[in-house]
Amino acid sequence: MNSTVLSLLATVAAYLLGSLSFAVIVTRAMGMADPRTYGSKNPGATNVLRSGNKAAAVITLLLDAVKGWLPVVLVQWFGKPYGLGDGTVALVGLAAFVGHLWPVFFRFEGGKGVATAAGVLMGISPWLGLATLLTWVIVAAFFRYSSLASLAAAAFAPVYYLLVDGVVWNAETPIAVAIVVMAMLLAWRHKDNIKRLIEGKESRLGSKKPPAPGK
Repeated sequence: MNSTVLSLLATVAAYLLGSLSFAVIVTRAMGMADPRTYGSKNPGATNVLRSGNKAAAVITLLLDAVKGWLPVVLVQWFGKPYGLGDGTVALVGLAAFVGHLWPVFFRFEGGKGVATAAGVLMGISPWLGLATLLTWVIVAAFFRYSSLASLAAAAFAPVYYLLVDGVVWNAETPIAVAIVVMAMLLAWRHKDNIKRLIEGKESRLGSKKPPAPGK
């Protein structure tokens, strides 16, 4: 089996892994309300937190990050002898992220991709992941907006990649291109948040939310 076929199979597998909507899976397993029925209706860790169940939110966050991290590191660890290089790393990371946004198992109705993108970045480079995470924490601490922190982290991620890994930018750098595409998609998925931020209507971190159904 040649490297092109292997790269394609790895990309499809990464997309299918990304399509596992853990916000829905975890809440269903724990007997909770479907996160697509309350709050922002977004199947992600932040909305699961609005149910009041912190454990479910943390588990969702970790699993969503792992599904972005795992395909990237598997290609890095085991792909080289089979001809799988940076191009495949970029493809599987992007595929896992796209799977979260448009999951085939959940009618293509997914989340905004923040945790999965963080997992992909951590898989590409732990320092890149940590720098991006630190950006999120700093912006969230100062402004108390999760969405603004996510947008800022996404915007800085490509810059950190160039600085941390010493990559000289050009349009053919596959991992850099994948990170830019993820940042653009993440910003697009936050378009409603951006509108609310401009209007001053965005909810701050720690603000009280209406209870989830059944609570």
